[in-house]
Amino acid sequence: MSATLFGIPNCDTMKKACRWLDANGVLYTFHDYKKAGVPEDELKLWVKTTDWEVLLNRRGTTWRKLDNAIKDNIDEASAIKVMLENPSAIKRPVLKIDDQLLVGFSEDTYKEAFGK
Repeated sequence: MSATLFGIPNCDTMKKACRWLDANGVLYTFHDYKKAGVPEDELKLWVKTTDWEVLLNRRGTTWRKLDNAIKDNIDEASAIKVMLENPSAIKRPVLKIDDQLLVGFSEDTYKEAFGK
């Protein structure tokens, strides 16, 4: 089983996810998408696997700082563009386990995914 945790290190939800993974002995690779970004093909795969509306973080300051014209006319294509240009606009964490994708942190969801 291969796990990659995507996010930013100073996010409280990310810290909860990391603590859970560490406490449960799950080996994972951390990808800081604020520093390294998210490859466009990877983000498009996430959108196909889940939904752009699940991935787009509308609660954060990055979203609030966007021009209203962008926010009022958001669709899949423009959401992908926003997330590529502003990785902090992607909900965190995104945990990729082989072909499975978990967005956000839920202890119950993680337990189920890892059989814990």
